[in-house]
Amino acid sequence: MSVQTENNQHAKQLIQKLESKTATIGVVGLGYVGLPLAVEKAKAGYKVIGFDVQQKRVNMVNQGENYIGDVVDEELAKLAEIGKLRATTDYSFMQEVDAVAICVPTPLDTYKQPDTSYVLNSAREIAKYIHKGMLVVLESTTYPGTTEELLKPVLEESGLVCGEDFFLAYSPERVDPGNKHYNTKNTPKVVGGITPLCTKVAATMYRNVLESDIHEVSSPAVAEMEKILENTFRNINIALANEMAILCDKMGIDVWEVIDAAATKPYGFMPFYPGPGLGGHCIPIDPWYLTWKAREYNYHTRLIETAGEINDSMPDFVVRRCVEILNEHGKALKGSNILVLGVAYKKDIDDYRESPVLPILNKLTKAGANWTVVDPHVKEFKWKGNLVKTKELHEVNIEQADLVLIATNHSAFDFEMLAEKAKVIFDTRNSITRADENYYKL
Repeated sequence: MSVQTENNQHAKQLIQKLESKTATIGVVGLGYVGLPLAVEKAKAGYKVIGFDVQQKRVNMVNQGENYIGDVVDEELAKLAEIGKLRATTDYSFMQEVDAVAICVPTPLDTYKQPDTSYVLNSAREIAKYIHKGMLVVLESTTYPGTTEELLKPVLEESGLVCGEDFFLAYSPERVDPGNKHYNTKNTPKVVGGITPLCTKVAATMYRNVLESDIHEVSSPAVAEMEKILENTFRNINIALANEMAILCDKMGIDVWEVIDAAATKPYGFMPFYPGPGLGGHCIPIDPWYLTWKAREYNYHTRLIETAGEINDSMPDFVVRRCVEILNEHGKALKGSNILVLGVAYKKDIDDYRESPVLPILNKLTKAGANWTVVDPHVKEFKWKGNLVKTKELHEVNIEQADLVLIATNHSAFDFEMLAEKAKVIFDTRNSITRADENYYKL
């Protein structure tokens, strides 16, 4: 143990509790990030308390009922049954917690500015019960400076000193819903604390929970910027793929064949693929945190904003292509029956947050089209303040659709049957091997 740790009894005691698995760990926010993290911590042997403002979620966790795709039903049920994992809406139980991870949403407002209210509200609740020797880690994706500029002052209002009495760090979540290979447990973790001792304590917790490498960085700001870089990299490269798709469409070239050909190069190229637009709570949103923060330094992030504009325009392009395709077959979009396959933003998941299908539905409705959504993973979704129920593929008459729009390529879809029965298909995901006058690709 380092001299620095030996000189801080709070850190020494907490590290011992983390290594012996006698620490109680809290997780604030039991959504797509928080619940899988809580389950992994409980599986590692810790007693875990989950905090959430939604009573329904709390009840489900306590009853061992799963609602997140990346969590194994049986594991959650077992952990709840043996008392390793419980949930509550009552923050007073924070008094029992030795370490807590904040995994709450950080959305954008209507002006594409970060909404940090969920993070601040969580910090204020934790500050009421924070005690000496406690670790607080922010996992929510946010702009560089959030941990030090927002969380630290709120927590220090308790009278405790960060780095001496309690420990504060940032460690970005790296959840990829639906990924069959990488999950919470085996994805490398980046950790940056306010002080080196804060980093050491936080890294100790993750090393005793996860099977992945723990990469320590010099500050929370580095870890915050690293997370933004990850998703901005993807955002920009997807925008390039989307722009190539638009240009290839105009030139009569198959963009998918182009990308496959380019991917044969063993160096200097990484394939990204076009689609109907970006979805999820990360890639379409996170780069705008940096754009907002850059204004503080009188810098304009031109490339990031241009990429966002291209990706945001894809639903418009998809609907324009629907109009053109129907026109080729002597039909107008107005009054046509459109069968939309998939409302989830990604293959084989149930998450439709920020899904590009939602603005596509808006535009189809405005154009006077009739639409039906099929999605085996999403039974109902919120649209214009209402709950819309989806259908199963066998429940619809494919032959009655004037156009089948493949927006999400779920594995459960029988694409061979679709190719046989559908009059016209517009495939935004390169799902079907078919080449005739009734099949169109993005």
